[in-house]
Amino acid sequence: MEKILIIIPAYNEEDTIHHTVNQLRNSCSYDFIVVNDGSTDRTEEILNEHQIPHISLAANLGIGGAMQTGYIYAYRNGYDYAIQLDADGQHDPKDLEKLVQAITGSDYDMVIGSRFVEKTGYKGSWIRRLGIYYFYYMLKWIAHIKVTDPTSGYRIVNRKVMKEFVRHYPVDYPEVEVLVRLAHQHFKIKEIKVEMNERQGGQSSITPFRSIYYMLKVTFFSLIRSVF
Repeated sequence: MEKILIIIPAYNEEDTIHHTVNQLRNSCSYDFIVVNDGSTDRTEEILNEHQIPHISLAANLGIGGAMQTGYIYAYRNGYDYAIQLDADGQHDPKDLEKLVQAITGSDYDMVIGSRFVEKTGYKGSWIRRLGIYYFYYMLKWIAHIKVTDPTSGYRIVNRKVMKEFVRHYPVDYPEVEVLVRLAHQHFKIKEIKVEMNERQGGQSSITPFRSIYYMLKVTFFSLIRSVF
């Protein structure tokens, strides 16, 4: 049996974390760990109250720091695969088995759950779609790979990628930057169709201003990764 760990990064997700975990428990029997990223709301209280397995960080490290913490935990505890599942309810746990089946027994190192590789019911804001299209073409130019949904965090990686992420993982907005790094190192990446929900509660950290910063920052570091 392959050992699989689901990593759930959570920052101020008091409105959604219990529901997300309940959905997960009803959908599969895989191990999971919530990484409480220095939340200042009731997230940790809810995790303790419902005895939800978790690691609590003393300060907010951002999505990159939270995910790297999860990858370190997975690698040190001998897991063969690790899956990122967002705490806000956007990722449907019913698609977990599709991700697992797509990578186990294959030569792929990462499988991404995509909203665009096939038609789905997803409808995002125009600025989010603009960013996705921008990164799609940026990856074609810089990394010579085609990823229709490069900002999707719903992804599974094998132990080789986990080892790479233990050594290095971007602090913020890591999804696109790690694709450049993995492509540069000749890891194999695949996309499969998944359904995405709207955020089930709380507020997204991605504002129009942060979206512009995100695009500039990721482009700059991706260019650096493509050279060195």
